[in-house]
Amino acid sequence: MGADSSRPNILFIMPDQMRGDCLSLEGHPVMTTPVIDSIGGAGVHFRRAYTTCASCIPARRALLTGLHPATTGVVGYEDGVPIGTATLPELLREGGYRTVLAGRHMHQYPYNRPYGFDERVLGSTYITDDQYAAFLAAEAPALGGIRGIGLSHNGAHARSWPLAEHLHPTNWVVARAREALAAHEAIASSGTTPSGANPPGGAGPLFLCASFFAPHPPLFPPAHHFDSIHRRELPPAAIGSWETPPRSAGMGVDAHRTILQGEALRQVQSGYYGLIEHLDSQLYWLLHEFEQASRRAEREWMVVFTTDHGELLGDHYLFRKCEPYEGSSRIPFLISGSRGLGFAGGRVSDVPVCLEDLMPTLLDAAGLPVPGDLDGRSLVPILRGTGSIDREYVHGEHAPCYDDEQAYHALFGPRMKYVWRPATGTEELFDLAADPDELVNLAAVQPDVTAAWRRRLVERLAGRPEGFVHDGTLVPGRPYPSVLPFARGASSTRT
Repeated sequence: MGADSSRPNILFIMPDQMRGDCLSLEGHPVMTTPVIDSIGGAGVHFRRAYTTCASCIPARRALLTGLHPATTGVVGYEDGVPIGTATLPELLREGGYRTVLAGRHMHQYPYNRPYGFDERVLGSTYITDDQYAAFLAAEAPALGGIRGIGLSHNGAHARSWPLAEHLHPTNWVVARAREALAAHEAIASSGTTPSGANPPGGAGPLFLCASFFAPHPPLFPPAHHFDSIHRRELPPAAIGSWETPPRSAGMGVDAHRTILQGEALRQVQSGYYGLIEHLDSQLYWLLHEFEQASRRAEREWMVVFTTDHGELLGDHYLFRKCEPYEGSSRIPFLISGSRGLGFAGGRVSDVPVCLEDLMPTLLDAAGLPVPGDLDGRSLVPILRGTGSIDREYVHGEHAPCYDDEQAYHALFGPRMKYVWRPATGTEELFDLAADPDELVNLAAVQPDVTAAWRRRLVERLAGRPEGFVHDGTLVPGRPYPSVLPFARGASSTRT
């Protein structure tokens, strides 16, 4: 398929582990994110966006395939299962796009399989042998790699970045993305790659994924951002009245249950919020150069900003992810585009959406065929203000990761959220409009509403191989593996 100037360049900006509420666009009480806000302000801000499996491997798999976890068979955190169906970058490449990934890899197996990216310039922070690791070793040999800073890649500790800011992984990813953008312009003008070969996308459109490890730990923003946050009046963690403190105050007992308060919470917030504000400051020139390059090429353009999952940040005595609560499962989801695409600017949507919707949305906007078997739905009608999608809720799930009790099934609606814990049968119901911090569990207070949501989950889980439903009733205590049997040995001929 030849190059088509109506197909937009696409800039896909993807931080890792970013909460949906950590934007000034969301009315965050502390943070300022004007550059990221501008994406939603110029396009559509989806306020009810959720990850369907709140950890990196299954969430990124859903994004890449447009398929729900139960469809691909990966319903929890487990490596070693290759994707056996077409991915978004593969279909874009087949449609004439040049596909480039700069930064954090997509956490799929095998690690060296590109899954449709023509070029990958990898910097995943915790990887010890990728391009960023080599860069850091050359620039700061005495450090001993990123681990020389002394912070865990999953821990609730924070400090400011100890080196020059241009060595920070966020700066490095932005620099590589800008280089990729410039290189694509050069390819478009010459018609060949630097090696002299014709690129798969020729002089056609660009799909550029700028993939960041921030604000995932290690929590080490540059000092200006860390100190600026630390001086502010920071909010306490949200603790639901339904929750009980972890054993031994959360010290050395459970992998993700903890009590974060006082200076310990301030340090974590300063690191986490600081990484987001740092990212925001770095994105300005990337966005500007992307739009200018698209205009010079007389090509339409799209910008997407989202993440794989959130971070609990001490809410409900929890840290990290793999939970159905807002901090872990609700994600930022902003899309804007050039005028020629007909997108409506400055709009807010409360339609429940998920990562699976990105694949059909981008293919649809690019005028490419959308596979008929996807679970995701194209959001182009919402982006253009011409319609909506018929969806009552998004179904989220996660098999046991930290412990059996952590596993969940959840239904995320535009107002209500229903949670069922398959290990114990515990139910939770939250009115997110009245109680966005999920402080009050209404499951026992509103039994009729709870029963209606329970029936929806029964319909959703009927026929699942785990046996979650029997005779129209939810059955707790069933085995819940991270990978369903049919997902083993998944394969694909695509690269």
